[in-house]
Amino acid sequence: MTLTFETPSPNKAELENGPAFTPRFDEKGLITAVVTDARDGELLMVAHMNAEALTLTIETGVAHYYSRSRKSLWKKGESSGNLQTVTEIRTDCDQDAIWLKVSVAGHGATCHTGRRSCFYRTVGMDDGRATVTITDDHRHFDPTEVYDKN
Repeated sequence: MTLTFETPSPNKAELENGPAFTPRFDEKGLITAVVTDARDGELLMVAHMNAEALTLTIETGVAHYYSRSRKSLWKKGESSGNLQTVTEIRTDCDQDAIWLKVSVAGHGATCHTGRRSCFYRTVGMDDGRATVTITDDHRHFDPTEVYDKN
């Protein structure tokens, strides 16, 4: 059986309090997905899902996303072995964002750079310029050994 989504209700109270899951995809057919570690709440990544990725995620329990740069569906961890098993899916009040709580397999890393989280840099100021500083440089795997060179 294939999951289908109902059209979001224009009734705000029904959208915010009703039992129907009616994700509000943007004009490109995408919804933002915030991903945290189910164990400790660490922010791992932010990605996008189209209806197919969201459906596969709900039906399989493994996180799927839509790559805007490659314009294709993507099963997170398929290449690296760091699959994300979904333990909980939440949606926000107006159903235009998704929050996935996941357990990461393999090396336990989410970022393609080999780090646990994609948010490994801190933004700061230096002589009036915005800068970034790497605050988590621990690599759980070497990306050059894990990903095919295309």
